[in-house]
Amino acid sequence: MILILQNNATDAQIDHVLERVEELGLKHHLSRGTFRTIVGIIGDEEKLHAASLDAIPGVAEVIPVLQPYKLASLEAHPDPSVIDVSGVKIGGGYLGMIAGPCSVEDRDRMMRIAESVRESGANLFRGGAYKPRTSPYAFQGLAVEGLKILRDVGKAFGMPVVTEVTDPRLVETVSEYADMLQVGARNMQNFALLTEVGKSKRPVLLKRGMSATISDLLMCAEYILSQGNANVVLCERGVKGFDSVTRNLFDVAAVPVIHGLSHLPVIVDPSHATGKPDLIPPCAMAGLAAGADGVHVEVHDCPEQAKSDGPQALLPEQYRELASQMKGLAELLGKTISPLPEPLT
Repeated sequence: MILILQNNATDAQIDHVLERVEELGLKHHLSRGTFRTIVGIIGDEEKLHAASLDAIPGVAEVIPVLQPYKLASLEAHPDPSVIDVSGVKIGGGYLGMIAGPCSVEDRDRMMRIAESVRESGANLFRGGAYKPRTSPYAFQGLAVEGLKILRDVGKAFGMPVVTEVTDPRLVETVSEYADMLQVGARNMQNFALLTEVGKSKRPVLLKRGMSATISDLLMCAEYILSQGNANVVLCERGVKGFDSVTRNLFDVAAVPVIHGLSHLPVIVDPSHATGKPDLIPPCAMAGLAAGADGVHVEVHDCPEQAKSDGPQALLPEQYRELASQMKGLAELLGKTISPLPEPLT
């Protein structure tokens, strides 16, 4: 249920509303927008219907929410959320441009790739230190050593870093090094992991599962939000289809659909969606044209030597050309590629 507060509601009245909700044994989520303040309420429906919530001073309207995802819904937060990743904004007209190799590899290579994508316009650097692989014999990542390299590279070029966390027991460790935690497609419904990243204070990049509906994705975001972490960015990275021409089926329509249901930013990942370098640029542009709040692209300076997913990575010069095209499209759409934060002095 959603409580819309009166425009002139005082801080004392707002505090009283929250206290009353707690007295009923319910959870609340306060959202202060530009024009109005909203309180989302979660709990026993019988208690909600029995309580005279509209009689509380300061409450203007009581609206029941039909979707199973309460906090992720537009009713709970009518204004688009803007997620701040160590100074880089995603959502609300700001675009996050995530680029980097699939896996963290040797330090020199990571430095070269980061320098290149930063010069091209990327504002977030990515790389996996822990890799969930289909085969147990495939490269599994450099673990903590990879996290240290990723952190050092990010500091060297003033770029916030994004990396995947695969296990609830690793959330605290990964949070020490990364600016944003990625929950991959294979772990989208790992509810123990979602709960732990929800308890953390790090922004979360939640990727859509390969067989997940949009409602499934939003319900998984709800797990994170319900733990008090409001900094969630969704990612459309393709779902399983019957055609083997591409690695996955790039569901570009998911972008406007999600925006019609949720306040959370959504970015696209054409690298995992298509698995083919020649398809990445047009799909990245299509995602932006559809309203995406950013683009996630894998970049490697020598794909044939990549530890994982080399065939789907763009070369640095290819990313430079794509980044230029995306910048032009962003300007046409009236959006801004979020600038990198000013270095600390």
